[in-house]
Amino acid sequence: MSLRVVQFLAILLSALALIPSGTHLFELPNKVGLPRDAYLTVQGIYAGWAWFGIIDLAALVLNVLLTVRLRRQRPTFHFAMIAALCFVAFFAIFFAWTFPANQATANWTTLPDDWSGLRRVWEYSHAVNAVVMLVAFCSVTLSVITARQD
Repeated sequence: MSLRVVQFLAILLSALALIPSGTHLFELPNKVGLPRDAYLTVQGIYAGWAWFGIIDLAALVLNVLLTVRLRRQRPTFHFAMIAALCFVAFFAIFFAWTFPANQATANWTTLPDDWSGLRRVWEYSHAVNAVVMLVAFCSVTLSVITARQD
C-alpha cells in the first residue's frame, strides 16, 4: 500500500472515529442531569453504536501502520506516533470505564441502583475520549502535512 493511501485512510478513519466521540461530548451538558427514566430513554439512541468500534480499530491499525512507515522522518514520525498512541489511550479509557458501565446496565437497557455513578463514569469517559480523538485527528493530519513523499 502506498504511503499516500495509508495517509488518506489514517486521516479518514481518524475523522470518522471523532464523530461519535464529539457527539458524546456535545450532548453531555444536556444529558448529564436528566432524571432516571428520561436518561434511560435517551440512552436508547445509542443502540447499534458498538459497530463504530470497527472504525476505531481500523483507525488504530492505520495510524500504527503510518507510524511505522514514517519512522525515519522526524518530527513527522512523532506526530504519527502521538495519533497512534491516542487510539491506544482511547481503547484503554473505553475498556477501563465506559465498557464496564455498559455491562452493568446491559447497554443502558436497565438501570441498577447506582446508575447515577455509572452515568457519570460513562459520560465523562466519553468526554475525555472526545478530546483524545481530537488530538489523534490533529496529530495524524500534522504527520501528513509534514511528511516527505520519498
